[in-house]
Amino acid sequence: METKSWKDIKDDVYGKKGTQRRDELERDFESLRIGFLLRQARENKNLTQEQLGVLVDKKRSYISRVENDGSNMTLKTLFDIVEKGLGGKVKISIEV
Repeated sequence: METKSWKDIKDDVYGKKGTQRRDELERDFESLRIGFLLRQARENKNLTQEQLGVLVDKKRSYISRVENDGSNMTLKTLFDIVEKGLGGKVKISIEV
């Protein structure tokens, strides 16, 4: 039996890069990654979701939603959470 790489599996199941289904998968993954990174940073600062929410004027439930799926967040909110709430900086890159 031939072992397939993760890239080959994604190509087979979701299509090649540039196809709509594959692009949606990549965007969903990046949204989840943003949420994970925010949760990790918050935990490293020893803040609860409630405490972070107070710092950025958001409810705990909103912070929870962002950490579980970063896709429904404005850039302003991302900057507020990272800069005001966590004392960090946001770096964004764009590939074309």
